[in-house]
Amino acid sequence: MKIKLDENLPLRLASRLKNLGHDVHTTRDEGLSGHPDHDIWVRAQEESRFLITQDLDFSDSRQFAPGSHCGILLVRLRLPSRRNLIERISTLFENENIADWNRCFVVATERKLRVVKPSTRVD
Repeated sequence: MKIKLDENLPLRLASRLKNLGHDVHTTRDEGLSGHPDHDIWVRAQEESRFLITQDLDFSDSRQFAPGSHCGILLVRLRLPSRRNLIERISTLFENENIADWNRCFVVATERKLRVVKPSTRVD
């Protein structure tokens, strides 16, 4: 999977995900640290990357409707230490069928995972 890590995630997570076979870019590597969310979003979409973030600004389903992007994983931990974030996200990528997350909005907490898939309704 092609992944973009937002700046609010530990850099060591990139190495973990790369070791699992993913193509990972970080905002820091690309000189986007401190840039507005819009810049990070545009770059992720231009590169067809799945965005992993803790930023609630990306939770607006009207602006970031499933199917209108490459996918978002919003991580919401009560205690988001570096260690907890790395462990939770690594566990998800090791144990879940992440191929099904393409174009989805995914929310992960310590114990739960919610995957909102693109609408398949026909008008």
